[in-house]
Amino acid sequence: MSLFHAVAFVDHQSAQVMQFDAEHTVEQKIHAHAHYTRQHGSAVRSEHEFFAEVCDALEGIAEVLMAGGHTGLADFRHYVEKHRPQTAARITGYEVVDHPSEKALVALARKHFARYDQMGGTGTPA
Repeated sequence: MSLFHAVAFVDHQSAQVMQFDAEHTVEQKIHAHAHYTRQHGSAVRSEHEFFAEVCDALEGIAEVLMAGGHTGLADFRHYVEKHRPQTAARITGYEVVDHPSEKALVALARKHFARYDQMGGTGTPA
């Protein structure tokens, strides 16, 4: 099954990636692994490793809507634009939301992609 659109909810501890089409939804969860050491910057390294795992989960998805809290989304956006420009190019938008249900998240994404496609996006309506 080839799914074209996805929505990813990300914060500093976990991410939820949901690929979908008109009839199916496939979900993947990613959890941060904290490896704190006395070494300066270990928290930043752990966050970067987590964000890299999220980017890896987004590989092969043509269009992605990112959702999450303001700080988590801003930190992820900074990471992806600096370290993963090929992933950043497939992100069609960022939405600040406060832990919606899975159904609400997919509904938000369907609405986003309908608008995105009408404005000249590259995909097909979800």
